Amino acid sequence: MEKLVRLHDKNFRLYKSESEILSAVRDVAHQINEDYIGKRPLLVPILNGSFMFASDLIKELMLDCELSFVKAVSYQGTQSNGSLNTLIGLNENIEGRHIIIIEDIVDTGHTLSKILPVFQEKNPASIKIASLLFKPNALQVPMKIDYVGMEIPNEFIVGYGLDYDGLGRNLRDIYQVYEE
Repeated sequence: MEKLVRLHDKNFRLYKSESEILSAVRDVAHQINEDYIGKRPLLVPILNGSFMFASDLIKELMLDCELSFVKAVSYQGTQSNGSLNTLIGLNENIEGRHIIIIEDIVDTGHTLSKILPVFQEKNPASIKIASLLFKPNALQVPMKIDYVGMEIPNEFIVGYGLDYDGLGRNLRDIYQVYEE
């Protein structure tokens, strides 16, 4: 039987199971573990959506690392509004540090294109981006995503930290919107 959920006025069907997601998280962690041998990166998850990915990712890292959450807002309903409304929480001195920005999903790239200059002006040693999900067909700005868990089509999804107007973040699986 197909797994379905209804959130607000939309129906969603199972797209990626928890086991598929955790496998992708382990793959990303493996790459980071190899790239950061002998370094102590600062992981910077972008709230709200990346909290589940960040939690599972950090459990798979076998290196010394630090964690500092920031909050950026750019979504309304099912569409990115393309502008960065807020970036709060970056209180650490990141000069000379290796930074890994953790995103739940990169679609248009507009949020990251606004966030990256904020980090770059603080002179870190390096900045890399890790995203559980990447929608290459939705990307509207040139952007290199260094660590990608899964490439997905340009469809609206919820679950595993991603929401639809506040609902669905708690789902263990990822669901894709569909019309009946």
